[in-house]
Amino acid sequence: MHAPPYAARLQATLQRHYSRNQRWGFMWALWTAILWGAWYVPGTALWYEAPYVDIPQDQQSLRLAATAVMTWVHALAVFVFLLLWNGVLGKVGDYARTMVRFRRISKWYALASLCGGPMAIFGSYMAMGYVGPVFAAVTSLFYPVIGAVVARLWYREKISTRAALGMLIIMMGGLVIYGPGLFGEVGGDNSHAWLGYLGGIMSALGWGMEGAVAARAMDVTDPDVGIHCRFSFEILFWGILILPALALFTSLPIGELLLTTVQNPKAMVWIVLASACHAYCYTAFYKSFSLIGVGRGEAIGNLYAVFALLFIAAFTLQMPPWYFLVGLILTVAGSFVMFGESAEDVAQLRDNPAGEHA
Repeated sequence: MHAPPYAARLQATLQRHYSRNQRWGFMWALWTAILWGAWYVPGTALWYEAPYVDIPQDQQSLRLAATAVMTWVHALAVFVFLLLWNGVLGKVGDYARTMVRFRRISKWYALASLCGGPMAIFGSYMAMGYVGPVFAAVTSLFYPVIGAVVARLWYREKISTRAALGMLIIMMGGLVIYGPGLFGEVGGDNSHAWLGYLGGIMSALGWGMEGAVAARAMDVTDPDVGIHCRFSFEILFWGILILPALALFTSLPIGELLLTTVQNPKAMVWIVLASACHAYCYTAFYKSFSLIGVGRGEAIGNLYAVFALLFIAAFTLQMPPWYFLVGLILTVAGSFVMFGESAEDVAQLRDNPAGEHA
């Protein structure tokens, strides 16, 4: 008995829809990787401008306070770029309505901002400042595993064997690219390097958990609006709670650090460049979650390892070494392994029945 003609047409329409979602999801994830890789250039260069370059290595409390100031100014600049983005899209009203619905919606973005801001971005700046940019990048390579595991345990997002294999290959490629440089950095004589190691762990855990939380939040809201809410809460956490507490209960010169940063044109140029990369990197990041899931979006985002080396090579006019090509082949191969997954598998992201909520 043959299926009715309308059933065949419906199936063909669904297939085209699934394929389009898969294609756009991977495209957004690829833009995440490109912009994330670009971020490491201005993010590292900022440490070589006043007031950060003038802080001695042995004054770790002052360097941590400077990192907090750096992260807050960075978040403020990201907020401005996202305001421009949503203004062009006509979504500023949606953003305001989402922010005030804290109990049902924006609470998830508040949690995501804690994971991604005070934990991940702050930790990454710590890793860059205390150890180096290569170490900061390599430790973050493991965040897709954390995100995929949290998403699996929390709301049962599916990870197929093919997707898991692609994730593994991409992470191997990143390790090949950054491994030799990593050993060179961590082998240096730095008594406070443990703070950089801690920052690297924080970045991997923070970005992995943020992905899972953000994907849960986007069940009920728009990703462009969601990322705007996420950075709004990060600004509030730093500007109302963390930095005022440091200024009131310690002798750290928070106000002076903030004023010097804002008054230094070179420092602000690097912050603006880093913030532009991060604003639209995060926009693409969140869009990919709702289309191809946390694990796949984060794994393709791991291609930032390739793009970071490309941007650093272009900025320093130094060609990457031979092992870059090996890592490049592995990361691209892992991406194709994941992209070869069927559109229907990507469309059915979760095991939980319709209507079930975490």
